[in-house]
Amino acid sequence: MRVDVASGADAGLAWHFGDPLGEQRAMESGTAAVALTNREVFTVSGEQRLTWLHSLTSQALGSLSPGQGADALLLSPNGHIEHGFALIDDGATAWCWTEPGARAGLLGWLDSMKFWTPVELVAKDDVQLWWMGAGLGDPVGSVASRPSAIGRGREVLVDETPETGVPAGQWAHEALRIAAGVPRIGIDTDTKTLPNEIGLFGTALDKGCYRGQETVARVHNLGRPPRRLVLLLFDGNLPEVGAAVIDDDRGVGILSSVAQHHELGPIGLALVKRSVPVAATLAVGGIAASQEVLVDPEVGEHFRPRL
Repeated sequence: MRVDVASGADAGLAWHFGDPLGEQRAMESGTAAVALTNREVFTVSGEQRLTWLHSLTSQALGSLSPGQGADALLLSPNGHIEHGFALIDDGATAWCWTEPGARAGLLGWLDSMKFWTPVELVAKDDVQLWWMGAGLGDPVGSVASRPSAIGRGREVLVDETPETGVPAGQWAHEALRIAAGVPRIGIDTDTKTLPNEIGLFGTALDKGCYRGQETVARVHNLGRPPRRLVLLLFDGNLPEVGAAVIDDDRGVGILSSVAQHHELGPIGLALVKRSVPVAATLAVGGIAASQEVLVDPEVGEHFRPRL
């Protein structure tokens, strides 16, 4: 029994197939397959593709080996996140994807930065992103893949629909993503978000200059990012996305993602003010929420090791 997502960024994708908690366990066992087909795919080709992307983004991309992947951000001059994308390089082409609705703006900005660099940008509507369990073989039509930080699996770009794995929906994928503390750019971030506030996701501290780098380095070296991404564990029920996060009668953030986890129960992600005590019990939509710290409020790095 398929139930679709009714609204939001993932509207139209499968929410679950009748057993959302079992689907989470299938993801953890490496036997599930999840359609992430609303992600928008594009390619960057040309011999200078990686050095060019390296010069523009927050990520160290210049020395990626064939088959390696990464996440990268494009920042404003003041260090705020403007665009984000994931990529896998196959030795000749960087296969990239963005959140739904983000590709056009990102490609427009990248195209404006080509100047005389011999790279080619192509939107690829004939290629789809799937999450595939590590226990499954490469599906027919696989173009590129990389290990996933979510569940026990990998993210795979394919040019035809896979016919393998236990079908799992967005409920399962979101629950495991939230539990892993992995942000979605444009969903768990806003126009003021600094990479330090999300644990330096998609950011390398040991690379050369890029737009916004001075802010990232200053916040890292001096500490005290303005906000921090936090995993919230709710007492009983799930509040609505967009609900205010309250600490001692003052608003300190906005809830950006929620899901029912098969072990942790109702959970969510939010960016909250750095000054919020890490031990404080917060209130979201009238529901009490304890915190699991993801980002050091003094430095802005993930406590949790990333795959």
